[in-house]
Formats: sequence, C-alpha cells, structure tokens
Amino acid sequence: MLILLQDIELSKEINESFKQSSQARTKLPSGIEMSVHVLTTGYWPTYPPMDVRLPHELNVYQDIFKEFYLSKYSGRRLMWQNSLGHCVLKAEFPKGKKELAVSLFQTVVLMLFNDAWKLSFQDIKDSTVIEDKELRRTLQSLACGKVRVLQKLPKGREVQDDDSFMFNEEFNAPLYRIKVNAIQMKETVEENTSTTERVFRDRQYQVDAAIVRIMKTRKVLSHTLLITELFQQLKFPIKPADLKKRIESLIDREYLERDKNNPQIYNYLA
Repeated sequence: MLILLQDIELSKEINESFKQSSQARTKLPSGIEMSVHVLTTGYWPTYPPMDVRLPHELNVYQDIFKEFYLSKYSGRRLMWQNSLGHCVLKAEFPKGKKELAVSLFQTVVLMLFNDAWKLSFQDIKDSTVIEDKELRRTLQSLACGKVRVLQKLPKGREVQDDDSFMFNEEFNAPLYRIKVNAIQMKETVEENTSTTERVFRDRQYQVDAAIVRIMKTRKVLSHTLLITELFQQLKFPIKPADLKKRIESLIDREYLERDKNNPQIYNYLA
C-alpha cells in the first residue's frame, strides 16, 4: 500500500516538473494538456498491452514526456498502458460545442473524423490498429449507446464487418460536458480463467511477503497456524491450495524449511 501511495505522489511531482521543463516549454504541440501516472510494475494490477496507432499530436507528446522522464530517471523503462488512458475532447457539432469525456481508444476513433466524413469499419481498423474485439466495443459505445456521437450505417446494435460510420451532425445534449461510457463485454469462460490467473500472479508477491514476515517473527510455526495467520493478514480471498504452493516455492528458494522431525512444521531460515 505504501508503494501505491508513493507512486501517486511521485506522479504529481513528475507532472509538475515536466510542465516546467525545457522539453515541455519548447517542443510540446499547442492545444493539448496531458497528465501521466507513472506506476511501479509489480505493485499494481497488470493489463495485457494493447496496440493503437495514436494521432500524431499524441505520439509527439508521449515521445517528449518519455525523453524527459528517462533523462531524469536513467535506466528505467516506460511502458504505456493505452487501454487505461482517458481524454476530454472538444467537439463542434452544428447544434453547439461540447466536451466529450472518452477513453483513449474512443479518442483515436473520433479524431479520424477530423479528416473524413464517412469511414468503413475496415478503414477505422486499418487506421487505428486497435484489436478487433476492442474496436467493435469502442464503436458500439460511440454509435449504439446512449450518447451517439457517431452514426452507424446500417443501424443496429452489433458492429458488423461491412458497417460504415459517420459523424453525427444531429447530435445534441443538454449538458456541455458529456461522458461516453464504454460498453462492457461479457468474458468467456476462458477469458475469466485467464483473468483470475493473472490476478493471482499479481498477488503472489504479497503472499510471499506475508509468509516471510510471519515466519521471520515466529521462527517456527505449524502449517495450520501459518495458514490461519495468512488468512488474517491478507486482504483478498485466496485458496488454501494456492497458499500451500507459495509456501513450497519459498521452501525451494530456501526461505523456509520443513522440520526434520515433523513435516507439518516450518522453520524460518535467516
């Protein structure tokens, strides 16, 4: 938890420092403001990297920030999590100006319509290189949801390969700033299993740290008492079988050992 709070505070400092830097003052494209959250890998949930071809202006901004960050923290590596990005776009409709609170993927799609009146599904896919399922979900949110800033031809709730999309000139809403919600897709059994496994991998370091912390204090402990203490300390649900696997891993790495006279008792190895 301490690392998470430190990341949040450090991100604020980094953003302020970046705004005052020579890179920001001399190289940034005008009309864009960006705030970056720099998070420590291993302490936050992980997400599979998702490709997207960003508009030139956003690419330039990312490159300048990366140059600044690596000059300040040499030896580190930045990996952009495009699926977590959010933007506020200023849009001009015939019936009035609006601000659209959208995801980065929604942003990339909408900005294509600065230079085109009508685009096919394949045009958008080729231009953005967003993964097929994610792109369909994004287009659904923009053309089939409650806030329809795009028109889909032909009309329908599902996005098909031969669909086309147009900027919705008839769009109107009472609010100036409008949030365009993403469409939630149901996970398949395989995707759900994969998500569960990924979450457990992310939590393994927390389990290992808890085991070592308990054993360092107690020195000698039975399997039952160790499992009981782990359930008390860990703040997320976990199966006893998974805890046993982590104990075995620590034994293999020589943090613990089984008692020679009683295999149900663990000894801490200093």
